[in-house]
Amino acid sequence: MDSKSFFYQFGKALYHVDAVYEEFAKQSGVASPTMLWILYALGDGSEHTQREICLDWDLPKSTVNTVMSDLKKKGYVELIPIKGKRREMNIVLTDQGKEYAEKLLSDIYKKEAEVFSKLDEQDLKVIECLEKITMYLRGEKE
Repeated sequence: MDSKSFFYQFGKALYHVDAVYEEFAKQSGVASPTMLWILYALGDGSEHTQREICLDWDLPKSTVNTVMSDLKKKGYVELIPIKGKRREMNIVLTDQGKEYAEKLLSDIYKKEAEVFSKLDEQDLKVIECLEKITMYLRGEKE
C-alpha cells in the first residue's frame, strides 16, 4: 500500500467513526455534536477550563464558548473562578448537568464498553498510532 492509498483508507475509516458519534448526537437531540463531546469531556468528573477543552479536543474557542453559554443558560454547568487567574475559570457540571450528561451519554458508554470488550491488545494501540500520525502531520515530530 502506498501513502496515498493509506491516507485515503485512513480518512474514510476516521469519518465512519465520526459519523457514528454524529448520528448518536442527532438521535439524542443534542444541539450539536460538539456539545456531545464537551459533555463527554466534562463527564469525567474533573474540572476543566474552556482553554483545556479547546486544546484537548482540538475545538475552536468560539465554538466551545457558544456551547458553554448554552449549557450555562440551561443550568448544566457552573463557571468557577480560579484563584490567581483573572480570566480563566473552571467548568463543572451542576447536579442537573451531571444527570443530563449521564442520561445522554449512558447509551454511548454502553456501546463503547461492548466494542471495547471485542478489542485485543493490538487493537488498543490504535490511539498511539493516531497520536503519532497527528504529530507527524502537524510537523511536531520528525
